[in-house]
Amino acid sequence: MSAIADTPYDTVAAAIRFVRAQARRQPSLGEVAAHVGLSPAHLQRTFSAWAGISPKRFLQFLTKEHARALLRQSRDVLAASLESGLSGPGRLHDLMVACEALTPGEIGALGEGLTLRFGFAATPLGAVIVAVSTRGVCHLQFVEAGGEGAAEAVLRDEWPKAAFWRDDAAAAEVAVRMFAGAADGRPLSLLLRGTNFQIKVWEALLRIPPGCVLSYGDLAAGIGQPRAQRAVGSALARNCLAVLVPCHRVLREGGEIGDYRWGSERKYALLACEAANAAGEALSA
Repeated sequence: MSAIADTPYDTVAAAIRFVRAQARRQPSLGEVAAHVGLSPAHLQRTFSAWAGISPKRFLQFLTKEHARALLRQSRDVLAASLESGLSGPGRLHDLMVACEALTPGEIGALGEGLTLRFGFAATPLGAVIVAVSTRGVCHLQFVEAGGEGAAEAVLRDEWPKAAFWRDDAAAAEVAVRMFAGAADGRPLSLLLRGTNFQIKVWEALLRIPPGCVLSYGDLAAGIGQPRAQRAVGSALARNCLAVLVPCHRVLREGGEIGDYRWGSERKYALLACEAANAAGEALSA
């Protein structure tokens, strides 16, 4: 069976779109459930199984006001976050990450001499295509239904001289770890491919804890180039490691969600779950 099929994320995304359109009047669980064609109880179970929180609490974390609160919070902790490395446990992006960058010569070789294991896997946010080299995960992007061929073509175009080996089991292992974390203590290695500036931006993002967000201006200032906001945005757009390099944690200056390469619904979902789980950890600490 293909990894690309109807998933709980399809229901969640439809619910998010409805809530965003009706945000001013805060629709009830029953209204949201009716819109996505489920009973309230079924929607409740779907959300809870997917995110570990109730739909009501989930929706609370989608509001602009909460995003603005997170943005204000991140302004206070940004410097510490950039210095501290990855924070403690969090359900999303609970990772110990070891990063390595390609050299300019390796980039120019276009993957010659590399063997990439690639495949498709299901995640709570939809299917992904994953490619792994002996040095780490080098490609991870969400794939919409019916888009497997196009997604594979993009991967092969990025590494035109590499050898490819289909390995859905390896892809599934990465997909599990990108949400379940590295509880066994083994670091998840990433192989970054970009300019020195892009890699600097991506590495700064990896040091922002789950449940925190920052603005483009904050990120630019955090890497010592406060006037490079547009270049920072371009670096985020070039990120080929969805979720693992958490560009979803960057908001516009006023707290607006802004653009996201893999859809604003996914960005809302990632931020909501990270914030909700971070709040739950704070309460239990």
